[in-house]
Amino acid sequence: MTATTTQSALTLTGVTKSFGPIEVLKGLNLDIAKGERHAVIGPNGAGKSTLFNLISGMFPPSSGDIALGGRSIAGLSPHLINRAGLARSFQITNIFQRMSVFENLRIGVLARHGVRFGLFRPISTMRRVNAETAEILSRVGLETRARDLAGDLTYSEQRALEIGMTLSTGADIILLDEPTAGMSREETAQAVELIRTVTEGKTLLMVEHDMSVVFSLCDRVSVLVYGSILATDTPARISANREVQEAYLGEEAA
Repeated sequence: MTATTTQSALTLTGVTKSFGPIEVLKGLNLDIAKGERHAVIGPNGAGKSTLFNLISGMFPPSSGDIALGGRSIAGLSPHLINRAGLARSFQITNIFQRMSVFENLRIGVLARHGVRFGLFRPISTMRRVNAETAEILSRVGLETRARDLAGDLTYSEQRALEIGMTLSTGADIILLDEPTAGMSREETAQAVELIRTVTEGKTLLMVEHDMSVVFSLCDRVSVLVYGSILATDTPARISANREVQEAYLGEEAA
């Protein structure tokens, strides 16, 4: 879905992150429009994972600001950022292996409704939670695996489950960290269609190494090199950008 408004969903202003004497991100500026699908690409060590960790609250920026819809979230804990409307998946699959697929998804729905774990919950609330969980199951194509242990899913199904878990919190801004890593060509194609469907009407920021995924799915692309944004533009213009070719994509992308 192409962004239809200039309203900002996520804004980074002068964001810097240092670990001791090592400056990983250097005064980074980035603006993601509401409803946009945006990819961050770059070579290994460029700072992509650090960027996601800052946005999702894994650790605070050394300087600068990060805002959701104009509200600063810099330095907030991950659960508070999630409540503010941002959810994230990880490069390494992060699910509860010994719980069922349904239970994995229901955790996020319960949290969104403010329902604590316990034996005594209003029946009406649980009916609503279960119905919403079933809807998410359907959206990510895992209805037939609902009662199976998450650890028994195939790799691509586990990635679909993790995407479902980000949706279960009701977040409007979704961060996906290399969602198609390790997938076959067929699995990748299925994952792209899943992401396209479930992020409709939401804002997507993703890190992805597969350029065919990036160029077919995203409205804009930012190239991160040595902790700085080299360029931000449409996929076609990024592919044709000589500086980007030399820094990352290579001549084959031209």
